[in-house]
Amino acid sequence: MLDNKSKKSYNKHTKNNSKGMKIEMKKKVLFISSTGGHLNELLQLSPLFEKYEYNIITEKDKVNEALKKEYGEKLYFLPYGTRAKLVSYIFKYIYLCFKTVYYYFKIRPKVIITTGTHTAGPMCILGKIFRSKIIYIETFANQNKKTATGRLIYPIADLFIVQWEEMLKLYPKAIYGGSIY
Repeated sequence: MLDNKSKKSYNKHTKNNSKGMKIEMKKKVLFISSTGGHLNELLQLSPLFEKYEYNIITEKDKVNEALKKEYGEKLYFLPYGTRAKLVSYIFKYIYLCFKTVYYYFKIRPKVIITTGTHTAGPMCILGKIFRSKIIYIETFANQNKKTATGRLIYPIADLFIVQWEEMLKLYPKAIYGGSIY
């Protein structure tokens, strides 16, 4: 159990100002997911946003462009791609990877929280290389099988959360968090 002092410092870190005095800063947290249901799940975490210096990254589509009004400069887009169109997907995914590197170094998150899918994979791997904490929430849509991104991120996640108790059999080191909805 955390005492009150520990709870306060968990979401903040300190930095010295120009006069050498310590100032508290909110921890930089990146929320990332692909579009659709994964983004819907991620946005269920919006009450956490105000506690951190946060950014959101998702795929750009017509529906998500409306989010710019709500989140403004805190929202970034990666290219939308689907594996159904494999040839164009390969090129879009390569571009997505380069843009991921750009966004990572622009934001420099201390924590990356994701609900998946392929959009989040490169960011989580890059984050792990540069010592960001990775929190992965396996999608509510899967009750009894692993997702491709879940298989990729499970070994590197600092915290892996499942929304169905049955998933603990597939991910034994995971934590059951219940439904995000």
